[in-house]
Amino acid sequence: MSAAKPEIPLQSPVSPEMLTEDTKIKFRCYKGISCFNACCKNIDVQLTPYDIYRLKTRLGITTDDFLPKYTYPFEMDGQGLPGVKLAPVEGGTACQFLTEQGCSVYEDRPTSCRYYPLGLLSLRKKDSATDEQAYAMVVEDHCKGHFEDREITIRDYRKEQGCDEYDKYSRGWRQLILKKKSAGPTIGKLSDMSLQLFFMASYHIDQFQKFVTSEQFQSNYNLDPELVEKLKTDQVEVIEFGHKFLKQILFGEKMFEEKEGAQEARAKRMKEKSEMIRKAAQHSVEDFAKKQDGDQA
Repeated sequence: MSAAKPEIPLQSPVSPEMLTEDTKIKFRCYKGISCFNACCKNIDVQLTPYDIYRLKTRLGITTDDFLPKYTYPFEMDGQGLPGVKLAPVEGGTACQFLTEQGCSVYEDRPTSCRYYPLGLLSLRKKDSATDEQAYAMVVEDHCKGHFEDREITIRDYRKEQGCDEYDKYSRGWRQLILKKKSAGPTIGKLSDMSLQLFFMASYHIDQFQKFVTSEQFQSNYNLDPELVEKLKTDQVEVIEFGHKFLKQILFGEKMFEEKEGAQEARAKRMKEKSEMIRKAAQHSVEDFAKKQDGDQA
C-alpha cells in the first residue's frame, strides 16, 4: 500500500517527489550567500505549539502577549479548525525577527524555518493507525543555496538544523491534525466549545496550564499527583498533555479516567448555568416591556 500523495497547487515551489531521510540534497545557507535573508522577507510560517513555547520563552513573555503581537489566525480545514501563523511586520511581508545580521531568534526559530528548503509532510497509509514523515524539496527562484557545492542527507540536515527536538514535541499535535483531516465528515463539525478548547490547548499554553492545574479540572479527572506537579512547572509537559487531552475531546479516546460523578456534576453545572441565563434573559425582556409601557403612558 502506498502513501497518499499530498495535494500540491499548480505553480507551487514544492516538488511533488517524496523524499526520505536517506535522500541526498544539494543545499547550503550561510551569512555570505547572495540571497541571505531573502526567504525571511516574504514569510508564510505556520506555528506548532512547541514553536510558540520556544519563541515566547525566548522573549520572556506570556502567550497572552505573544499571540496578538506575533501571530495571526487562519483555518486549517474547511470546518474552522484554528491554526496560527507568524505575523509579518506591520504593512509588510518580512518576519518581525529579521535583522540585517539574520534571524534574531535563530536558536529558537520555528520548525518550518529549520527545515527550509524542505517541506515536512505527515502521511498515513490506508488502514494504518500511525503516520509517517516524508519530505519534499522547496525550490524558490530567490534561493541560491541549491547551487552550493555541498551534498548532505536529509537525516544529517535535520540533525544539523536541530529538528529532532522540535519534531519530538510536535508529532502528537501533527497526528491530531492528520487524524482530524482524515476523519473528515465522520466526526462531524466540531462545536464552538471544542474549537475553543483546541485553540487553548494548542496555542494559549499559559491559559491551558492554569486550566489543567485548576481545582475544578482536578476534581473531574483521576490524574497521577506526580503528573499534576509536573504540569504546574513544566510547560513542555503541558503541551504533551494537551495532545492527549485533545484526543479525548475531539475523538472520544479515553486518555484520562474521569472521577465518579464527574459527568453528572458537569451536567448539573451546565443546567444551572442555562437556567441562570434563561432567567436573566426573561428579566431583561420583562424590564424592557415595563419600560415600553411606561414610555407609552
